[in-house]
Amino acid sequence: MARLEATRPTMPDERCQPLLARLYARTPTRDPAVGAGSDLAEPLEALRLFGKSKQRIIELRSAMVRAVTDEGGGMLAFLAPGVQAGLAAAPADPGRADEDLVRGLASVVSDANAQVGSLPFVRLQLMLAPAVEACRHLLAGPSPEPLLPQLRDASVAASALAGRLAFETRDDAASRALYAEATREAGRLEQPWRRAGVHMSHALVTLYSTQGVEPARLLVDEAVRAARSGDSTLVRARAHALQAEIAARAGEERQSQAALGLAWYDLDADHDGDPAPTSFSPGHLRRFEEGL
Repeated sequence: MARLEATRPTMPDERCQPLLARLYARTPTRDPAVGAGSDLAEPLEALRLFGKSKQRIIELRSAMVRAVTDEGGGMLAFLAPGVQAGLAAAPADPGRADEDLVRGLASVVSDANAQVGSLPFVRLQLMLAPAVEACRHLLAGPSPEPLLPQLRDASVAASALAGRLAFETRDDAASRALYAEATREAGRLEQPWRRAGVHMSHALVTLYSTQGVEPARLLVDEAVRAARSGDSTLVRARAHALQAEIAARAGEERQSQAALGLAWYDLDADHDGDPAPTSFSPGHLRRFEEGL
């Protein structure tokens, strides 16, 4: 780190960068810490300022996440120390939950989602399961009323991702139960586009786990209905694109092209203020079209 802190700092070379990140992915007591608010952010930010690419920063952080989970580290490694203390106390007394705790739980879900494809699914399940359970406890207890929308939002994301991971580990019963939980909590949010997102995720795993397209079609149709009553035209575009894929798989060319037309119509709309700005794009839709 001396190179970065010198009067005229120089960037550590490629060999030293992972070593530096690993050093900072620890608390002063040597416990692993790679989540939001950890010291790991400091060398990564310094490398960014030196001009390292976003992809390289992502690769370094992913390497630290893999190292932590290789050593048996679980969810606590992704929470700031103060949030860890809050998480320990909150299940017994949900009234003590605060914004930092809810943000911490949401960041664990984001971290797990970002590592899909990089870490084994079982390892991701171990990372995510405590967050799912914490959300359940906090929603069941008298958590502070102002926190409930954020908490419910975190719960929806956690349960939906857990449903996908359960599917990937061939536990279809658990997957269905987790998606049902995510759907229920999403329905309590005044954001129909969130419910549409859960239905689409569930439709995709259903498409690959059952014979025929009808069960997936029912979920996609629910997603389209929810998206049409929501505020996100981008989520609506994604729902129509998935509807097009389902129709194409069923050999329904005319219906597939009609759904694609609706998806392009949604993408051509004004997306300023869209609550899900990264959920879908023309590039995504072109890939849908190429796969049909």
